[in-house]
Amino acid sequence: MCIAAWAWQCHPAHRLLLLFNRDEYHSRPTQPAQWWAAGENSKEILGGRDELGGGTWMGCTRDGKIAFLTNVREPSSLVGAKTRGQLPVRFLQGSHSPLEYAAEIAKEANQYNGFNLILADVNSGTMVSISNRPGGDPVIQTVAPGFHVLSNAAIDSPWPKALRLEQSFKRYLATHGDAEAPLKQMVEGLMMDTIKPNRSLVPDTGVDPEWEYKLSSIFIDTAKGQARYGTRSMVALAIKLDGEATFYERYLEDGLWKENLIQFKMEKAQ
Repeated sequence: MCIAAWAWQCHPAHRLLLLFNRDEYHSRPTQPAQWWAAGENSKEILGGRDELGGGTWMGCTRDGKIAFLTNVREPSSLVGAKTRGQLPVRFLQGSHSPLEYAAEIAKEANQYNGFNLILADVNSGTMVSISNRPGGDPVIQTVAPGFHVLSNAAIDSPWPKALRLEQSFKRYLATHGDAEAPLKQMVEGLMMDTIKPNRSLVPDTGVDPEWEYKLSSIFIDTAKGQARYGTRSMVALAIKLDGEATFYERYLEDGLWKENLIQFKMEKAQ
């Protein structure tokens, strides 16, 4: 289901600081973060990859594009829907600005199950969100500089887990002042939080209340029937003012937690 928190154009040392947890069934085949391309002549994307659908939940490019995606929690799904994981890929490999791409996706948004999609261009300093829920015309909005959170409802919805992550993220950055935030420490301290709220505060999205409660923590580790479900990867992406980028991932593979650390320089688009 996924959860994200980020500081956009409001930190003295970074253009963007992003934290992102991907929640999925443990059995779903997944590749950890690396540079990859969807086609032979396609632009390379840095991010994990869903081997089943071929897309990604979060990725970035060397020319300053970033995209990440969460599902909207709802009691039913659209049969034969397009895979949502292709939404970030198309933006990252294309030439559209965030707003242009959001307008393009709006035309076909009813072909997907519920999604929230964040699109950013670091070089132009623009960030846009688009959601196809609730029904009707998709909601497109510019994301202002500041702190933001996204879970499985609209951006900055005050779900308990989202509020908890936002508050802990702000406290963490305030503690470190202007210094560069240590990403591994940030992930371990903020994104592995298993605290659940009081049941009376858990949102009602129409799904089974017990399942809703199991998904109410930032870090998830639970079961649905015989299948294990929960947080499969945790990512921290830091982009400094000079374009230096660090991508840290802690991911689950064959029952073991492993790490990735990739550093690169974001370049201005030609």
